[in-house]
Amino acid sequence: MAEETRLIRAGATPKSLAKTVGPPIQKGSTVLLPNAQALYDDDNFITYGRQGLSAHDALRDALAEMEGAKGVCLYPSGLAALTGAMLAVLKAGDEVLVVDNIYKPTRRFCDHVLRRFGVAVRYFDPRQRPEDLVGGASEAVRMIVMESPGSLSFEMQDLAAIARLARARGILTLADNTWGAGYLIKPLAQGVDISVQALTKYVGGHSDVFMGSAAANDPALVGQLENGVIHLGWAVAPEDAYQMLRGLRTLPTRLARQGESSLAIAAWLRDQPEVAGVLHPALPGAPDHELWKRDYAGACGLFGFVFRPASETAVNAFLDALELFGLGFSWGGFESLAISCDPQLGTRKFRPDYGGPLMRLHVGLENAGDLIADLRKGLDAFSATGG
Repeated sequence: MAEETRLIRAGATPKSLAKTVGPPIQKGSTVLLPNAQALYDDDNFITYGRQGLSAHDALRDALAEMEGAKGVCLYPSGLAALTGAMLAVLKAGDEVLVVDNIYKPTRRFCDHVLRRFGVAVRYFDPRQRPEDLVGGASEAVRMIVMESPGSLSFEMQDLAAIARLARARGILTLADNTWGAGYLIKPLAQGVDISVQALTKYVGGHSDVFMGSAAANDPALVGQLENGVIHLGWAVAPEDAYQMLRGLRTLPTRLARQGESSLAIAAWLRDQPEVAGVLHPALPGAPDHELWKRDYAGACGLFGFVFRPASETAVNAFLDALELFGLGFSWGGFESLAISCDPQLGTRKFRPDYGGPLMRLHVGLENAGDLIADLRKGLDAFSATGG
């Protein structure tokens, strides 16, 4: 053969792979099949690397183990997992009930995409009784979308009760399980049909990779999710799948530390004169604590608190005085973050009166005492500005 042919063929496939603790990262858009018959044997072979190779398979298997799922699909972001799962099962003429405390980008998708394609969207109060919610659903309702706790205001729904009542009426349920990270609660074990999470947050754990997942147990539903991924062309990079798998290995250790620190900080904040209330379901006495205690194995680092009535100037002074808490919207990484929430609440249909500005903290892996000192500095700036 000519030299250019030999160079193209040389080194294409290693003779053997050394055994490592993680899977090999296979990079390839083209998958070579073993024979002519396999070219169109869709049941046994993948045709493009977009459908996932070794790292993807390992991550899906690990997530299925954690979620207690028969099948898991991967998406390039948490939002893509939510939108992809909904698009896989909804059609024109359907109605979807969406909890009012849903992640804001999911709400945008419901309002601007689902409705454009003929899917009706109705929002419900996150603390509506399951019997009233499901009992009041029209015959057109195909799915109920929940987020418990909500990522800004932390109201919880009774996933098990809603799932049981919905299944009796042939209504699918989907839970955004990002707060629970697929580890602190198992929505599928609660009877929920689809468990979705932004792997970007706690599974990745280092604020540097985007990905989402949707898990299900019913084989027909798993098939719908898989077809949705194929039909819409979703794909994740093998390096990203490997990074997510690496983050998953330390998830229990990180969550335990961040949950412990968040509870210590939440309890401290509750006693500060500038604070009117703390929204942390794992904190005794906080709203929905009994529901959290019944269903959850632990807490993560994300919670909210409410200032006493104060100006935007005082709130901004608090945020600007913080040094260890960065000002950023994502969460779930190793670092601590803080944001003000009121500007995001304008689209809510059922907006509670918190009595003061709503704040959100994500507690990272820093020392809890250092974080408390940082917050005290911020509270002093809040008070000095008239808060």
